Amino acid sequence: MIIGSGTGGTLTANRLLREYGDQAEIVVIDGEGDHVYQPGLLFVPFGMANPQDIVRPRSKQLHDGIEFRAGEVERVETEASTVHLADGTGVGYDLLVIASGARLMPEETEGLTGPGWGENVFSFYEMGDAVALREALKQFEGGRLVVNPIEMPVKCPVAPLEFCFLLDWFLHKHGLREQSSITYVTPLDGAFTKPVASKELGDLLEKKGVSIETEFATGEVDGPKGRLVSWDEREVPFDLLVAIPVHGGAEFVSNSPGLGDDLGYVRTDAHTLQSLAAANVFAIGDATNLPTSKAGSVTHFEGETLTANIGRFFKGEELEGSFDGHANCFIETGFHKALLIDFNYEVEPLPGHYPVGRAGPLPLLRESRLNHLAKLAFQPFYWHALLPGRDIPGISADLSMAGKQPAAEKAGKAK
Repeated sequence: MIIGSGTGGTLTANRLLREYGDQAEIVVIDGEGDHVYQPGLLFVPFGMANPQDIVRPRSKQLHDGIEFRAGEVERVETEASTVHLADGTGVGYDLLVIASGARLMPEETEGLTGPGWGENVFSFYEMGDAVALREALKQFEGGRLVVNPIEMPVKCPVAPLEFCFLLDWFLHKHGLREQSSITYVTPLDGAFTKPVASKELGDLLEKKGVSIETEFATGEVDGPKGRLVSWDEREVPFDLLVAIPVHGGAEFVSNSPGLGDDLGYVRTDAHTLQSLAAANVFAIGDATNLPTSKAGSVTHFEGETLTANIGRFFKGEELEGSFDGHANCFIETGFHKALLIDFNYEVEPLPGHYPVGRAGPLPLLRESRLNHLAKLAFQPFYWHALLPGRDIPGISADLSMAGKQPAAEKAGKAK
């Protein structure tokens, strides 16, 4: 049984079907609705993506032979291997995969969805919000723009930075840049969590005239007065605020004793993807508490480890801790360019080339048009390769150091 039909649940179901065929009954439980290509939400406010082009029916992404069951999960009883649905039904399982993603919790921030919401306070992490922000930007005539990821972790942690870069480009295109300011307000001590990438991205923000306010713990959003207020009473004024709400795990995880952490993310072994609550429970993607990015690439790389370990579990074999936290992300920087970062638990993003050593066509930690084109190409790749759970030739689930330039080497060359 798989809870969730987003990226992780869909690619896991499709991989397992290909692996086991008629030997296994695969059931996916989720609510009705659309499967949204979430990276596309970044482009909607700028008119760079049409909403209808980034959504498809959930069940249609699952291959024939997989049962899709519409329903809301209330809790998981791991000791009895039973999923309890909101309608009172209990469904047993031999093995459970939790792929329920992360949810937005705007109610956790005082004033966020109060007066001003939809007027001068917006987000873009859900379709309706992204469309509303698009309409607001059409009417924008200049002023103080603030982008604030309220608390980490969030889905696609580079998306708020990308929004700043695309906003700079948008304002330039519409002749509004000189009469506008952009401020990136972050709870981190820099632009990103990893030192080398943080410096590169911080320098790029400075180059584009984007101010950065660090270590800002947002306590209140005051829409009517246009104020972002921290817990230590710092204030950042705005005419238009783009906030990324606090994230947490699915509510049913918190309702299931021992399953989740304080934020509702599934307590998961960082290398085997087995839940710490029960041996026959695994987790994938944004639903986990793993110390890596909540991004589609991570989920794709996790899929190989997860599928293999499910096979080992049923055979009574020892699980392999083969997932290394591998993540890579394209970072749109505007003007038809993008950066690419590639890293894992132990190795931070480094300069170099990807994916095949020094001959790799995509530069790392450097803006290029080719990276931008690759970012755009990721959408068809998502629908036709990532969701079907296919292995991609030349792209390893494990991080490769081929083509990467260690920080010490870079510093030596600079001297």
